[in-house]
Amino acid sequence: MIEIQAAERLAALGHPARLQVMRLLMAAGVDGVAAGELARAAGLAASAATFHLDRLRLAGLARRRRLGREIRYSARFEEMRELVDFLTDTCCTHAEGEGRCQPICAAGTAGPGARSDSQAEQETP
Repeated sequence: MIEIQAAERLAALGHPARLQVMRLLMAAGVDGVAAGELARAAGLAASAATFHLDRLRLAGLARRRRLGREIRYSARFEEMRELVDFLTDTCCTHAEGEGRCQPICAAGTAGPGARSDSQAEQETP
């Protein structure tokens, strides 16, 4: 992934409504969710949901498909993984701290909000 593509995807996620919609899409899995259902779940008007979904789609993070009269949206999981990988591919590469955060950067080894001991020590109130 090149930086401009990562920046575009991060910009798409940089709005609270789009971030919420993306999280709903991720939770829905590969089958996705109907546009109207997604709008209700996000507390958005249909037109606002369409706007935000199109922004995510244009950034390559979501896809839409028509099933009869219904339009379903789903997350593009591989593209999200690429974005996360792009953000973490240089994790702990500086010489003095090499290896300290590897469990955090490794996919699936740390839960949400997990911190290493060194991170906890470095934080100030």
